[in-house]
Order: sequence, then structure tokens, then C-alpha cells
Amino acid sequence: MTKIPRNSVLKIPCLLISFVFYIGLICLLQSCSQTPEEKYIEILISNLKQEGTPGKLSITYPSDGTIFPPEIVPPTFIWDETDQRANKWLVIVDFNNENGRITVFTEKKIWRPTSGQWEIIKKNSIEKDIQITVLGNNSDEPEKIVSGSSITVRTSKDQVGAPVFFRAVTLPFEFTVNNLHTVSWRLGNIASESQPTAVLTDLPVCGNCHSFSSDGNTLAMDVDYANDKGSYVITNFTKETILSQDKIITWSDYKRDEKEYTFGLLSQISPDGRYVLSTVKDRSIFVPKNDLNYSQLFFPIKGIIAVYDRETQKFWSLPGADDPKYVQSNASWSPDGKYVIFARAPYRKHKLVESSNQVVLPTDVAADYIEGKRSFQYDLFRIPFNEGRGGNPEPLPGASNNGKSNYFAKYSPDGKWIVFTQAQNFMLLQPDSRLFILSTQGGKPREMTCNTSNMNSWHSWSPNGKWLVFSSKERGPFTQLYLTHIDEDGNDSPPVLLENFIIPDRGANIPEFVNINPDQEINLIENFLYSGNYFLRIGYFKLETGNLEEALKALDKAILQSPEEPLAFVYRGQVKERLGDITGAIKDCNQAIRVDPENVLAYNNRGIIHTSLKNYEEAMDDFNKAISLDPECYEAYVNRGIIKAYQGFSREAIDDFNTAIKINPDNEMAYSRKKTVEENMSKNPLRTP
Repeated sequence: MTKIPRNSVLKIPCLLISFVFYIGLICLLQSCSQTPEEKYIEILISNLKQEGTPGKLSITYPSDGTIFPPEIVPPTFIWDETDQRANKWLVIVDFNNENGRITVFTEKKIWRPTSGQWEIIKKNSIEKDIQITVLGNNSDEPEKIVSGSSITVRTSKDQVGAPVFFRAVTLPFEFTVNNLHTVSWRLGNIASESQPTAVLTDLPVCGNCHSFSSDGNTLAMDVDYANDKGSYVITNFTKETILSQDKIITWSDYKRDEKEYTFGLLSQISPDGRYVLSTVKDRSIFVPKNDLNYSQLFFPIKGIIAVYDRETQKFWSLPGADDPKYVQSNASWSPDGKYVIFARAPYRKHKLVESSNQVVLPTDVAADYIEGKRSFQYDLFRIPFNEGRGGNPEPLPGASNNGKSNYFAKYSPDGKWIVFTQAQNFMLLQPDSRLFILSTQGGKPREMTCNTSNMNSWHSWSPNGKWLVFSSKERGPFTQLYLTHIDEDGNDSPPVLLENFIIPDRGANIPEFVNINPDQEINLIENFLYSGNYFLRIGYFKLETGNLEEALKALDKAILQSPEEPLAFVYRGQVKERLGDITGAIKDCNQAIRVDPENVLAYNNRGIIHTSLKNYEEAMDDFNKAISLDPECYEAYVNRGIIKAYQGFSREAIDDFNTAIKINPDNEMAYSRKKTVEENMSKNPLRTP
């Protein structure tokens, strides 16, 4: 047996006593180093574990179960407190792991983490819940919890990965219309603390609905170019995007000879950027309201879907979505471009609708709708696009015949889901509108978790299909943008407010994800407003609507800027003829022919003026020349037939009218003139040559 030296035995208890003393000293020093606030926090957390959270406090944002994108900036946590004793609050972020927690006292009923705190929170909550607790406290009773509430949140591994393009507008609507300079188009990155960049400002004409090709390379947008409500710009979306006249089409060119104006409403470009769909020959109810929250009632009651092919530059109606018995609007593409979903409702004839040549109808038409006497509800239908040949419309199960109005359908990028808006009535800006999600394989639509209590609409899928952006009036009259995460099973999460997208006194609407780098710089440059063609289009529009003095001013400017543009002289000649300046009218026609000796319209118009002066020989020469240049110019046949009828050559006149009808079966003047000549022939058969 080994003996232990006596002095070693004495050392062991001494060391033990020293160790215990050292540990106690550390604890004492730590206790002394704690601030009163830290002591209170420890006591409150201890009480919380024993007693739980009392009521009288509710965390109003974010909601329980919220999922944040990994790149988003810090949110502002907000709570409502009903216990009058609470005058300070403790926020506890509990990670439920070895990393502990974050605790912060605040004297306001809001808390926004610092960027450093937020990075820690996100790092510890990737695909797992963390708990956020808010405890109400009173300064006079610092160790007592007077109120409290908890929620769980998490961070997704799925990035948003794309910026959002949207329009920032003032309210009410009538103010915006008269102050277009207050509107801006912005491109926002959710990872930036800065406000979204204004990429287009001070556009003195109305610009509205926009959409992008799936690769983000092409932008298409409504612009009221030259007072033509059907104007539509299609351009490459690059660092410097030029909005020039040569990139503008007009939906008014679809069957223009019918003289029926169109807006080209709710247009959308195809995923591959080749085709565009739009509502044409439309008539819409529009009622401005003196209400900042909902300052207009607007919805289409008549219209068909038309196609524009950028390769062939041709327009046509889409079979299956062009039935005049219905209003067909708000067309949307499947991601492969093979199917089209659109909103449809029966067209209800109204004498004011039938007699009006205007796209926006008078308020009288809307009286029954405003007073709640009549409903107007849309169903969603789907047809194959079939390279523009269309097909049979089929109602979308769960989004039709349900006693509601269903509209704004958007496919997910993988084609698995459709998110649409539903309200009791109408289409745009409905307070009760809610978002629903439907599997493309069928089944019953689910009302989405992300819906707020006040208007939910204008949604767009992120390119990766993991997130949805939408507009809501949850926090007041100015719409704000929200995100929701959507998983593989179509389940969505509570809404995440894009706080950095808030523009003071501006509503954010028509949000659209763009498939480009979120940090990419974009600048839209307007380059069409002051070209000669611009004033030419204004002049033509003013001429068509009978505003002759304004038309003359615009056409004078068009000729000043483009003195070799024959159409400017042709249109100005028409204006002068209507104003009684016959000499000036003929001079302008002569100038148009000098610039373009083969201008059919100039010869036809000059012939009309000669006819009014009873210069039949000169008129006949002009109409013959127009027909020789363009044998399909039915107007020239009608005008020549009129002269022949004046001269008593009735059978020859009828031959010209028949030719005009063969070329254009819808030409009413040809039928009318032919009928008149035939009646005269039946009354005076012996005098007919």
C-alpha cells in the first residue's frame, strides 16, 4: 500500500475550497455586472416560464406562421396593447437552440431588428420555427408581466430571386388623370433598404397594364400614344429601354374600318414574347367616386379577345374567346403558351351601349350596378391557343358557376397551379376580393392563407414559382405590396409586407416579377411623344372624334416636323374640307400626291372634294386613278358609283356598288346607295340608261 504524504493530503481540501470560492466570485461579479434591465429581463423570462403569457396583447404583424424570404430586409413587428398599465415591452426572440435568444426592451408598440439582429434571426430560422414573444411591462412594477403574446415565424431556403416592376400612383383616380406627372414606374429589390428605383417618370400620357415575356427580355405596356387608347408598346427590356414610336402598335388597327374604338384592355404578352392577347371592341363601365379608398368602379361589359402576332404583324380574333354574346377579357397564358384562361360573362345589351361609339360608357349605364340592383359576375374559361386558332371554351372547375365573380387567373411557372381573384361582383378594385389557388389537375379551389381583410388582387408569380406578390389595401387607401410563399403542395403562408416598397402617398399596383437579376439597372426612356408621327396620330384621332380645331393644330405640327409625310397632308386636307376651306383642302391633297404620287387616299379624298364642287370629270379621274393604284379600294368604287348615279348611269353605278360590297361586305354606304339607285330605277324605268 502506497502512503500519501501528509502535506499532499492537506493540499486537496485547500484546492477544493479555492475552486468553490473562485466560482462563487465569478457568479458574484457577473451578478454585479448585470444592469437593472438585464436583471428584469431574467426575472420576466423566469416568470414567463412559470406563468405563461397573459392576454390583452396581440401581435398584429407578422402573423403566426409567417415565412420570410432569405434575402428580405428586416420587417417591423407590430402589436396591439389593451392593458393600460403597460408602458414598455420586452421582445424575446427564442431560437430554441444553443444560440440562445435575442431580447430587446422598447417603449413603442413596434420593433424593427437591426440588420445584424435580423441576419442572426434568419440564420437560426432557416426551415425551422423560432418563437417571437412580446411581454407588456410597467415601469413601476418592473418584475411583473401585465400582458403578452407569442408567434412563430421561419425563414425559407427559397429565394425570391427577381425584382418587382410596379406602378406608383396618387389618389383619387380623377386627380391622377389630371396629374399624370405624379405617376412613376418602379423596379424594386426586396433585399434593398432603398425605395424601388423610379425607372420611368413624368410620362404625360396614361400608361397602364404591363407584362413581360418569361425570360424577362421583353416588356409590353399600354400607353395612350397620340390619344389612341389602343396604343401598346412592345420593346426589349434592357439597361436603356427606349420607348419609341416604331415599337408601338395599336389595337385600334383590328378591323379599323368598322370605326369602332377600342382600348385594348388588360393585354398580356405570351411567354415566348411572340404573341399578345387583348380585349378589343370593348365597352366598359367607369364611374369615378369621391372616395380615397375606392375612387373608381371599372369593369368591361363587352369585348372579345384578339391576337397580335409580332412576326407577321397581323391582328385577328381568338376563336373560342370572340363570341359577341359574351364579354371576354383578362386573358392569361399558360407557361408553355399552349392554353389561355380568360374571364367571361354574358353581354347584356343596353340601348346606351348600342348607341354609344365611346369605349367608356356614361354613368347612366352603371346605375343599376352602383345601386346594387344588378350583379355582374365573371367565370373563368380555358381554351387551347393552338397557334392562334383557339378552340372550344371550357369553364374552369371551381372558378365558374359559383355565384361569384372570378378573374385575374395566373398560372404558376411550372403549370401546376392557378391563382385567381374572386369577389362577389365586378372585376377591378373590389374591397371583398380574395385570392384562391386551384390545381390544374382539378379539385376544389382553396382560399389562400395570405389574404388580408381588405382587397387582395393584382398578383404575380416569381420566376422560380416559390413566391407570389400581390396588392392589398390592408393598411389604408394606398395599395401596398405583399409576398406569400407557396410550397410544392400549393400551401401558402401569411402575408409579408414589402416595407421598403412603400412610397409615401402613393399606391403600388400592377406588380409583376421580372426574370432578371435583382440588382440589374434599368432605365425606361420615352422617345415617342414629340416625333412627327406622334402629332400625326393625335391629328388623326382628333379628326375622327370631330375635334377639328385641335386636329388642325396637331397636323400643322406634324407637317412642320415631317414635311415629307403624305398622310399629314391627307388628314389636314380632310380637316380643312370639313372646316370649309376647300381651296386649302385641295392644295393639301395636291401636296400629298407630290410627295407620294401613288397615295390612294389622297386621290380618293381629292375626288370627294371635287364631287362636292360638282366637278364630276375631275372627280372621276381621281377615283379612276385610286382604283388603278389599288383595285381593292372599295371607297373609291362607292364614290365613283355616286358620280355615275348623279350623271344618270344607274346600271354602271350599281356595278360599282356591287364591287365595293364584294370587297367589303360590311360597307353600309354601298348598300344604301345601291338601294336608292334601284328604287329610282323601279320608279322611272324608261329614264334609266
